[in-house]
Amino acid sequence: MTGGFVFSEKPIEIESGEGAYLYGSDGTSYLDFGASYAVASIGHAHPAVTEAVQQQAADLTYVQASYPVETRTELYQKLATLAPGDIENVWLCNSGTEANEAAMKFARSATGRSKIVATKRGFHGRTMGALAMTWKNKYKAPFEPLAGGIDFVPYGDQEALTAAVDEETAAVFLEPVQGEGGIHPADTEYLRCAREATQEAGAALVFDEIQTGVGRTGSLWASDGAGVTPDILTTAKGIANGLPLGATLVRDWIAEESGDHGSTFSGTPIVCAAANATLETIVEEDIPGNAAMIGEHLQAAITDAVEDHDLPVREIRGEGLMIGVEVKRGANRVLKNLALSEQVLALPAGRTVVRLLPPLTIDTAHADTFIESFVEVLG
Repeated sequence: MTGGFVFSEKPIEIESGEGAYLYGSDGTSYLDFGASYAVASIGHAHPAVTEAVQQQAADLTYVQASYPVETRTELYQKLATLAPGDIENVWLCNSGTEANEAAMKFARSATGRSKIVATKRGFHGRTMGALAMTWKNKYKAPFEPLAGGIDFVPYGDQEALTAAVDEETAAVFLEPVQGEGGIHPADTEYLRCAREATQEAGAALVFDEIQTGVGRTGSLWASDGAGVTPDILTTAKGIANGLPLGATLVRDWIAEESGDHGSTFSGTPIVCAAANATLETIVEEDIPGNAAMIGEHLQAAITDAVEDHDLPVREIRGEGLMIGVEVKRGANRVLKNLALSEQVLALPAGRTVVRLLPPLTIDTAHADTFIESFVEVLG
């Protein structure tokens, strides 16, 4: 009897990885332009992360978060330093959906209110609270009833957002760039409008940077470019380069009235060691700068290829190395051909968008290899 449940497996067995490549058990190499949904932020088997994990595993694998551990304390300090503006408080968990669950609870506790404003096309996770704030019905329908008090507004519509935020609102949840919803960046004025509306109503502004954070969009946080500091910022995915970690970063007024929340595995030392090594590499090697440069090159090259080869592409959008290519044929068909014919891995974002989330350490040669394969498949 074979085991298997929940995930439908692809016909490619992965054995190892290095940098921008994954290697199948049959020896085939695959250029990884999905990074397992932006997780391998500085590439597979990065030596700094490997060394940090090995050293920590030899000393201590786990002790609960009420006992200080040097590795965990170091990560608290790093995140407080790197967080936008005056955000200095950190709660650690194991995933992005947990980080958003915590944000939802913290906002309701700190404001004494229950209403949450979220956006159409938004995605915040698959646990019951985060799922309630997620727009697409296919994710929610089998699990209803979900948490109530959620109002959805069109993404990017300042007037609708302002009208929805009132004295009953605990928080507004926004992705600075919508990921699962098709790679839609918010403009600066929309994020500033959200900041003004929440401040006026006494509500919390939450930026979900689960996918966009730690350099993915060309700056450390996607919200940096807008000059907007939220009250709560959630992050996960690439923060520990493949180990499970989420973080909810909050301002003082949220932390002071955050209520009672906890997690057995909050801040596992081995995972914290991986995160410390990942963040040090991202900052010291200016990984966000590389993401901005290669992302610009990639978008320009895709645009040129579409024009030169008359490829069936409707639109190219994104920031840094978070790019969506909306195709005129099904995205899954394109992705299957990329993987099996060209040995290039990427992801969907809905039925028509090919989502590119490669390691942030890729260079122009990797980008050009992708372009050649993409042209071959679409042409």
